Amino acid sequence: MATTRAQIDQFLSHHRIALVGVSRNPQDFSRAVFRELSARGYDVVPVNPLTENVEGQACFPRVQAVNPPVEAALLMTSPLETERVVRDCADAGIREVWMHKGGGQGSVGQSAVAFCHEHQIGVVEGHCPFMFLPNTQWFHRAHGFVLKLVGGFPAA
Repeated sequence: MATTRAQIDQFLSHHRIALVGVSRNPQDFSRAVFRELSARGYDVVPVNPLTENVEGQACFPRVQAVNPPVEAALLMTSPLETERVVRDCADAGIREVWMHKGGGQGSVGQSAVAFCHEHQIGVVEGHCPFMFLPNTQWFHRAHGFVLKLVGGFPAA
């Protein structure tokens, strides 16, 4: 099932979002996503079992430990890790996940997607949130434009 623009808009309508797999490296792309969402007013909760602090915020080892809980989680994990994380999301009561994909392999794993569908968890399969944020940088808009040309941009 292809991701729709309505699913993306629904995900982005949440104010408090867990960012699972945010890197310890301040130069990593996941940190850029963290900073941009935070600058846009989202309450972004970092989740990474290998660090206690990200950008001055307490970092949680798993989504079940996030308090107060979140309703949505952006996953920037490997596909193998994504499979475990979506199960954690179900245990934590998270009803929407976004499996990030910009360049490269991304987070999408078909068994994780199937798990989400079986457990009534809304799932955005791939894509980068930067393409859907208003007034984003030109190269993110260009990425979206190219996807529109080749038929890979989510339909309305």
